[in-house]
Amino acid sequence: MSADHLPPKGLTRRAAMKLGVAALAGTALTPLGLRAAFAAPEQVLKVAHPSFDQDWSPLRGGGPHYRWNSAWWASPMYFDAAGKIHPYVFASWEGSPDAKTWTFKIDPKAVFSDGSAITSADVAGSWNVAAMPSAKSQRVDQVLAGVTGFADFSGGKANAISGVATPDASTVVVTLDKPDPIFFMRVANHIVPIAKAAQVRGADGNEIADWFLPEKGAVYSGPFKLKSLDIDQGVLVFEPNENFFGPKPKLTGIEIRTVEDPVTATALIKSGEFNAHTELVTSTIIQDLGPEFAAGPLIPTSQHFWFNASRKPMDDPKVRQALIMAVDRDGLMKASFPDGPHKKADQILNSVPGADNSGFEPFPYDPEGAKKLLAESSYGGPERLPKILFVGISSPANEAAAQYIAEQWRQNLGISAVDMKPQQDAYAGPDQASVQIFRDDVGTRVPDAVAYLAGSIASSSSNAQNKLGGYKNDKVDSLLADAATKAVDDPERIAKAQQAQQAFREDWTFIPWYSQAMSRWATKNVVGMEKNLDWQVAEPWNIAIE
Repeated sequence: MSADHLPPKGLTRRAAMKLGVAALAGTALTPLGLRAAFAAPEQVLKVAHPSFDQDWSPLRGGGPHYRWNSAWWASPMYFDAAGKIHPYVFASWEGSPDAKTWTFKIDPKAVFSDGSAITSADVAGSWNVAAMPSAKSQRVDQVLAGVTGFADFSGGKANAISGVATPDASTVVVTLDKPDPIFFMRVANHIVPIAKAAQVRGADGNEIADWFLPEKGAVYSGPFKLKSLDIDQGVLVFEPNENFFGPKPKLTGIEIRTVEDPVTATALIKSGEFNAHTELVTSTIIQDLGPEFAAGPLIPTSQHFWFNASRKPMDDPKVRQALIMAVDRDGLMKASFPDGPHKKADQILNSVPGADNSGFEPFPYDPEGAKKLLAESSYGGPERLPKILFVGISSPANEAAAQYIAEQWRQNLGISAVDMKPQQDAYAGPDQASVQIFRDDVGTRVPDAVAYLAGSIASSSSNAQNKLGGYKNDKVDSLLADAATKAVDDPERIAKAQQAQQAFREDWTFIPWYSQAMSRWATKNVVGMEKNLDWQVAEPWNIAIE
């Protein structure tokens, strides 16, 4: 890394983040610190990043750094911000009549940053490395789980995914275990982007450590290439890929610097030290940074409060119904996101074909009806209910929403025994066995109602098994299984998904909260930062600073 991009000499890893605090205080660190660190041409995007990530491999499938995969790696195809699919490394795709075999053709213009061709072997190699247990990819199964041989390979029983064939350098043929009419959508993302296979996997079959670093001779497939990476300081510098096979990037560079504290990051963006953020989620984001910073399309992701029906008092359907009907959900949105950018949700589905905005009946707000139901329940009233415990209350907006719900219950039902915990994944502690409500998101990375609900309410989903306490509705499962066999353009695919969502509604097992907007997280003078349903900047070559 050049001296122009280094923090002041002797600055420690954690102190790098504190530079912003000193700068705001008007100390001498302002000109010598971040301004010097970001001394760069006008078209350099300066990004505040929320965590000191130790592994920037593009094959991990998650983490904050995953949001920048699209800047330096190309994917097979991609969705734009409007949900339209575009060719990228793959110029074309075709499924067999039974949707069990898919043939993909590589764009003959697709090359790496050294000018070498991207081949079918590189695609297969990238997929195989990401599927290795040792790679610890968080979401590779969302792309490849249905491919023949994936389970054997990811389980350590094979040397490669048998269902991925490379009959020639420009063709990839994928065989699935069962028909999947939307498989082509599943690969249209940056969960497993395309890297040069020979650089990623060693002769011993394992992933090569830090293969993506420039000092390792790495080549890149995206519009930018990594110039330098300082893990300890949390600083990355990217420059344009002169051999990128797509449109010429408008930026002359991207610089990412770690600033862990969201308050500090907000202040630095307001001061002009940064003009973008990886993920800044606060209840006052619009008041602090303006509507343009948080603006973005709604994506197929939604946040809700899920009831674990295997825990008392949620085991009584009348209690669940009473708790839902006692909450004014318009007020819930005002309490948590008074100015947006998210939108109130009535149902699970959003931003996919089949979101039922006309036929789906929202849960009513009826305090008197709720009080009557609670009295009729097996508990007879609020005084006999066990303490109700929320988890996943880990941000100011989450806390505001949970506290509003608890206050609604106190006012409308006389319930006062409510507690809240931040744990969302481990649910650690002595109260683990009594958790009744989980605040969490559900969604899909393909614009499809069946995929959305299969990961949310099907009995096989993690959400049903964990957050909903082993929820299983045979009608829901049957409808979704049948819908999954229908072609994308078959009206029955959407109709059956809507019926499944309606059947789930009748079980009264969640409080709908909001449909999520994918914020730009960039100041208004930055254009081209629109993101897609996969949290990626859809077309990073179009980012520019006006």
